[in-house]
Amino acid sequence: MNSDVHLKEFAVVGNPVAHSRSPAIHHHFGQQTGIALHYRIIESPLDAFTSVVRRFFEEGGSGLNVTVPFKQQAWELAHNHLSQRALLAGAVNTLWMKDGELHGCNTDGIGLLADLRRLGNDPAGKRILLVGAGGAARGVIFPLLEAGASRLHIVNRSPRKAVDLAGQMAEQLPDFAHQLSGGGLHEASGNWDIVINATSSSLSGETPPLQGVQYAPEALAYDMVYAATPTPFMQAASAQGARIADGLGMLVAQAAASFAIWNGIQPDIEPVLPELRKQLLAS
Repeated sequence: MNSDVHLKEFAVVGNPVAHSRSPAIHHHFGQQTGIALHYRIIESPLDAFTSVVRRFFEEGGSGLNVTVPFKQQAWELAHNHLSQRALLAGAVNTLWMKDGELHGCNTDGIGLLADLRRLGNDPAGKRILLVGAGGAARGVIFPLLEAGASRLHIVNRSPRKAVDLAGQMAEQLPDFAHQLSGGGLHEASGNWDIVINATSSSLSGETPPLQGVQYAPEALAYDMVYAATPTPFMQAASAQGARIADGLGMLVAQAAASFAIWNGIQPDIEPVLPELRKQLLAS
């Protein structure tokens, strides 16, 4: 740990994790809010996550971000004290200690929600197509529904996985059951206000083969992946007349939500985004 006792200690743990931009983001938040902190990267062995977490907090750590592949393990570690978002997502990306007990939350969904609103696309009353049925998709369903989405249709390469996810969420969120549905990529037809790519297809230079998608006027195509140039998904959507955005704003907004949990103050993401975008372009 850092030798300066006045610094609050934070970290992100994952494997691999060397590429993480979290230290730069949180140090910027610290400067913005006047909170003295040290934020570092911890690459945990795949079989040592639990011991890494325990040591971090035993040594005085204030908060820990969790990234792949440990989010489900983090959920299990904090299972006695989970936020509703974490319970529904089945994964945790934010850990902290309170009264000697480990607590967990998932800020991915509220990070996405904050960025959609920043972009002028509040989900309230919107028809949303969510592409993908993995952990990334699962983590954003409740925040989108809670924000007032009029319809949320989940599609996936494996239709059964999308149908099952929609069914599970409808069972856990009966008040929103009538807004939820699921199907295959060939069942994506409709006139959508927001289309969200929650798959990793862009990382391999591909785009999900959606069929029948139509974008409403002023619709937004949002890729959770971020890159220096528009992703294949964004390029395809732009060709159909949609506005496009990548997930850099979501990355910063979910970090801001974690920061607020740990420190009791909500930082402003706007000053951070231009610098991160500049770094991304340079790299």
